[in-house]
Amino acid sequence: MTRKTADDFHPEVLKLFDKYVHGDLSRRGFLASAAKFVAVGLSAEIVLEALNPKFAQAQQIALDDPRIKTRYIEFNSPLGYGKNKGYLAQPASYSGKLPTVLVIHENRGLNPHIEDITRRLALDGFIAFAPDALFPVGGYPGDEDKARELFKTLDQNKTHADFIAAANFLKSWPDGNGKLGAVGFCYGGGIVNFLATKLPDLAAGVPFYGSQPSAEETAKIKAPLLLQYAGADERINAGWPAYETALKAAQVNYEAHIYPGVQHGFNNDTTPRYDEAAAKLAWQRTVDFFNKHLRT
Repeated sequence: MTRKTADDFHPEVLKLFDKYVHGDLSRRGFLASAAKFVAVGLSAEIVLEALNPKFAQAQQIALDDPRIKTRYIEFNSPLGYGKNKGYLAQPASYSGKLPTVLVIHENRGLNPHIEDITRRLALDGFIAFAPDALFPVGGYPGDEDKARELFKTLDQNKTHADFIAAANFLKSWPDGNGKLGAVGFCYGGGIVNFLATKLPDLAAGVPFYGSQPSAEETAKIKAPLLLQYAGADERINAGWPAYETALKAAQVNYEAHIYPGVQHGFNNDTTPRYDEAAAKLAWQRTVDFFNKHLRT
């Protein structure tokens, strides 16, 4: 079967799907609205199924790849909240200490795609750890719609505190070199920006199409940032000019890349919004950025 791309869908359908993915439109609302733009002979249900993630087909690194070691690990949640849990991946063999990278998921929790991203980083020579914000409410449920609904129930103050705890947990990992990077996607990109305002010892941050902090919070950033944006992402890009102004005013070490014509989520190879050329370039820039700032 030929893999579908964003070009196979009406632009308005992609905008509606973005609203649906981010909880601004119900499934019923998407189907009713998208029906106006689907091709003759198709249904909105078929279009939605085509847009939804296909984890198995997109997996790049097998669960049992012998080049890496993986496991789930619990860590202490702050403020008396108990425990949280994440997925750790590291090279199967190495010498010396390795840099560490926190991997932060989209608004669906620790799904198979994010675990695959974590394994990719391990193959690139990092100790990567992906916490699951949904763990306190039962963990990623194995269904994207259910995951989005669970995500709405989270106390974001607690969730933010958990990500800070995860960062500190990973930074002190015995096999790590003490240098911590963070990469995140969509919601996770916003969390990377957030962590940069809260962790003065963050050594590198790479937010993919993430929401931006206020100018007041941006002034607190010490970490170098690599900012990755999708050219067709009107919703997130609306906040970029003000963020860029604040970054310059605060003299933050940053570089930004806007990939022309690609959709929000272009790095996620489980859906048709994936753009192979932009994703490969953005990922190479990400790995190079972490190598530069976490290994020296």
